[in-house]
Amino acid sequence: MVLACSEAGSVGPPPVRTWGPGLGPNAGLSGRRPFPDDNPWNLPVDQALIDPNSDSLIASIGLAAGLHPDFGASYNGGPFGIPYIVVDSTVPGVGVTFDYADESDSGPYPIPPDAPIEGGADSRGDRHVLVVDRDHWKLSELFAAYPVSRSLDWQAGSGAVFDLSSNALRPAGWTSADAAGLPIFPGLVRYDEVVEQGLIRHALRFTVRLTRRGYVFPARHWASLDTNPKLPPMGMRVRLKGNFDISGFPPSARVILQALKTYGMMVADNGGDWFISGAPDPRWNDNELNTLKQVSGSNFEVVRMGPVITP
Repeated sequence: MVLACSEAGSVGPPPVRTWGPGLGPNAGLSGRRPFPDDNPWNLPVDQALIDPNSDSLIASIGLAAGLHPDFGASYNGGPFGIPYIVVDSTVPGVGVTFDYADESDSGPYPIPPDAPIEGGADSRGDRHVLVVDRDHWKLSELFAAYPVSRSLDWQAGSGAVFDLSSNALRPAGWTSADAAGLPIFPGLVRYDEVVEQGLIRHALRFTVRLTRRGYVFPARHWASLDTNPKLPPMGMRVRLKGNFDISGFPPSARVILQALKTYGMMVADNGGDWFISGAPDPRWNDNELNTLKQVSGSNFEVVRMGPVITP
């Protein structure tokens, strides 16, 4: 999603804050997993049934197209991906004005002045801002986020707050900071899980170029006018086929590929085909991540879906 913004002006560099252990941009969660164990993000799907329309759905995304890591250590001079920041209860809530206020949580949002913005302060892209409140165990996410001049407040296209100890979903038909109405943070590939723990225990997030006008559980929103049943609805879950050999891949890639076998990944937004989302970090080994491009669409299958909700 891309949204232009003319109301929020440049505010100059934010004040630099010194964060304590376990806090700050891209901080690790020490193995703590968002949402309960029985949450859809955390349920293994390696033994789940295959959707009867799997072949046509996969073909619509691209059988020969390669998996694409949309994150890393160096692109155009620096790390790229969707950043996040971990805060504690000392960060005060601030006001956010929304373009889509009828489908956004009013807040306040605990956004520090130096919260990283996807693409950087001058980005004209999605400009996501993700904040994990470690003490209250809540997740706040904004789309098209701009700091407001001469203020600590923000303006955004849409926003959502998730209780990370709950399985509650967005209201039916509501967006979030993501087109599918899903949280973004739980679906990111993160350095602390891949390299420091060597294990991802949740599903991942990915995008496709063409989606259907519909969504499946646990998604709550759509972003297309096309009703073609061969196109994936928002929330569709795919997994890497169990017989795909990952033994020859380097360590970080193997961790990601094993997660794709065990937990799969969900369609969360319109974007590049087979683009898998992750958090930026200068410590990523881009050479290892790029080996993921050897995996093609034909190596995936669709996990059996429930009813497709068509608005």
